[in-house]
Amino acid sequence: MKTAALSVKQFCEELGISRSTFYEWRAKQRAPRCIKLPNGEIRIRRAEYDRWLDSREEAA
Repeated sequence: MKTAALSVKQFCEELGISRSTFYEWRAKQRAPRCIKLPNGEIRIRRAEYDRWLDSREEAA
């Protein structure tokens, strides 16, 4: 079952990237839009993740 929002760990596992790569992308504004929770944790909405992934698709 897919969750409504991904943790940074889940996001990285799905893409096969390291946490440092995620934070580098985020610093360069290449990562999907994120939600910062009151406790400081970051989440990525599943819909935003899907939109972001679709936007990276290249024509063959």
